[in-house]
Formats: sequence, structure tokens, C-alpha cells
Amino acid sequence: MHSWSADFAALFSLQGLIGLITLSVLEIILGIDNIIFISIAVNKLPVSQQKKARTIGLTLALVVRSILLLFIGWIAGLKAALFHIGDWGVSGKGLILVGGGIFLLIKTWQEIMEKIYTDEDEIEHTSKGKSTFNAIILQIVVIDFVFSFDSILAAVGVSGIVLIMISAVVISMILMILFSGYVADFINKNQGIKMIALTFLLAIGGILLAEGIIDSYNFSVPEEDHVELNKNYAYIALAFALLIEIFNMKEKAVKRKKDLGI
Repeated sequence: MHSWSADFAALFSLQGLIGLITLSVLEIILGIDNIIFISIAVNKLPVSQQKKARTIGLTLALVVRSILLLFIGWIAGLKAALFHIGDWGVSGKGLILVGGGIFLLIKTWQEIMEKIYTDEDEIEHTSKGKSTFNAIILQIVVIDFVFSFDSILAAVGVSGIVLIMISAVVISMILMILFSGYVADFINKNQGIKMIALTFLLAIGGILLAEGIIDSYNFSVPEEDHVELNKNYAYIALAFALLIEIFNMKEKAVKRKKDLGI
């Protein structure tokens, strides 16, 4: 039986508090892709429903991750092969990663094509009319379940104490709920930023798919030869692209002021 009293004692120790702060920051960083997806997904809804959808989406993310943290043993079991195709093994984790990656690739590609070939006025009148609140929430839940695995594995790596992991998830989610509206407004008001965000999601979808394939491959080789995919490069590329776009936005603003004689 789990000892919650031991968890509380660990949480309020100096080492526990440092671990809580570290893990909270890490959860926020790992939640960037989730916030971007939610921001773009809820933009399909009428403005009056967007805040509610973001709040429900992130609250469900909090619930899903907290529940999954209580079932670390089950998650560990997902790493085992369910069946083999030749020397390659197919695990529950691999199936989730491949399925989530394909879903994200298709969904993001559709968004990019719509943005390229459809006028903003048409998007405003057609897509927001077709998208239903429940459908958007379902999309958020599906993709958050996939993103949760990174979050949980990171939490276990930093702290093996369940209460600290859940507390960090709660803190990070509360902060994301508070600031997700500002992120969504920034993305949707700046079309260059929105395209960067969509391209980033496309890259994350590709990474999830690749991770699922690599997971299967790793069953065919000794543990010392296992391949690991580093997602940090995607985040670095995102930061670099955002920096360039911010400079472009600044340049346009300065030139606009000059043209207006301000």
C-alpha cells in the first residue's frame, strides 16, 4: 500500500521542494506543444466558447496526468511487447505514440492546408460553424493522452515520489490555464507565429511517429544498442523560428510607424 504520509514528509523537505519547483518548470516546458495544439483547436469555436474549451481541455489534462501517475506500474507495463513482427516488437506505448503521431500529422496538415488555401473570412464563417464544442474537447483529450507520456516519464525521472509528481502537474496546469488565453491570442493574432506553431506541431507529430517506430526497433537489438530520439532539437528550432518572427514583427512595426510619419 502506498505511504502518503512518507510522501508528505518528502514534499516538505528541502530536497522535495527543490524537486517540486524543478519538475513544475519541466512540466510547463513539456506542455508547450499541448498549449499550442489547444490554442489552435479551440480557435475553431465561437469566441464565446474558446475560454471555456481551453479551461476544460487543460483541466482534463490535469485529471488524466494525475490518474496516470497513480498507475505508474501500468504505464511501465505498456513498454513490454504485446506481439512481434519479425524481430520487431509492438508495445502499448509504441501503438499510442504511432497513433497519436498520425492523428497529429493529419490534423495539423489539414490546418496548414486550410490556412494556405482558405481566406480568413471563409475560415471564420465555415469552420467555426462546423466545429462542435464536444468534438474539439474530444480532440484535446486524445492528443493530451499521448502528450501525457512524456510528462509522466519526465516526472518519474526527476522524482519518484507520487505526491511531488502530482503537485508539480497541478501547479504547471494551473499556470497554463491562467496564461493559455494570452498564448492563444498571441498565436491567432499573428499569422506568422501561427504558421510556426502549426509547423512545430507537424514536427512533433513526426517525432511521435518516429518514437513509436524506434520503440519497435529497440526490441530487435540489445539494450546497449537502443536508439533514443532527442526532442530538444524541435524545441530549439521552435525558439529560433519564434525569435526570427519576433524580429520580423518588430521590423514591420518600425516601418509602419515611419510610413505613417509617427
